[in-house]
Amino acid sequence: MDTEEFRKLPVRESADHWRGRRLGTRTVAYEEKDAILYALAVGARPTDLDLVFERGLRVLPTFALTLAQWAPDVLAAEGAFDTATALHGSQRLAVKRQLPPAGELTCSASVTDVWDKGGAAVFDVTVDSEYFTAVWSIFAPGRGGFGGERGPGRPAAPEGGPTHREQVETRPEQAALYRLTGDRHLIHIDPEAAAAIGQPRPILHGLCTLAAAVLRLADALGAHPADLAELDGRFAAPVLPGEVLDLAAWQDTAGGAAFEVTAAGRPVLSGGRARFGRSH
Repeated sequence: MDTEEFRKLPVRESADHWRGRRLGTRTVAYEEKDAILYALAVGARPTDLDLVFERGLRVLPTFALTLAQWAPDVLAAEGAFDTATALHGSQRLAVKRQLPPAGELTCSASVTDVWDKGGAAVFDVTVDSEYFTAVWSIFAPGRGGFGGERGPGRPAAPEGGPTHREQVETRPEQAALYRLTGDRHLIHIDPEAAAAIGQPRPILHGLCTLAAAVLRLADALGAHPADLAELDGRFAAPVLPGEVLDLAAWQDTAGGAAFEVTAAGRPVLSGGRARFGRSH
């Protein structure tokens, strides 16, 4: 939906109108090659055989987010916010069961919260299935000011120095590869679309950056990335494919860590939190 189409939609009393809106249920099928393509797209190495080879294949839990991307897209298509200005603010994922190498899953979606940030609203879109629960937080300029609650603030920064530091190497072709997993927004492939949002060239998908960070975080903690149990992260700034990112992590005693990711000193992922532990 372009900006002109959005303006022609009926005016709602407030963004709060959307709280509780059901966005439907879908059954999505995938094959082993889809899970393998995803793993390669987010930075799995050819030597990570259980992520990239069908023999003994394990599916990265963040792959589920590509299967559920339809939900925030449905909300946008129904006119809750303008896709030309809205931003993916943060992402949460809670794993219930490990995804099989191939199969299908049924998931349902709804708008669980709408927060009033003054000049903007934040829509929390929750997708639930037997395998995971995921929450997209969409920051929508121009939709706030309806008198609602502001919602949770930013998490406190970790105390003390990080326990681990890792580099996250992105590749020049990474956005072009990742878009084949489902998100084909033009800003990730078309130089003119990227220039229209002030970027020198197409940018990497935020969810790709987040998944790439999880791979290297698992390495740092001595965990397997397919054992991811919980994930939370805020998108602070775009990443250009080919940039080398710096990951700082603060390990805890519960199988996880807080983490931050920067590119040339600028934050690109903030308030990160991940926990690893084998699920059923």
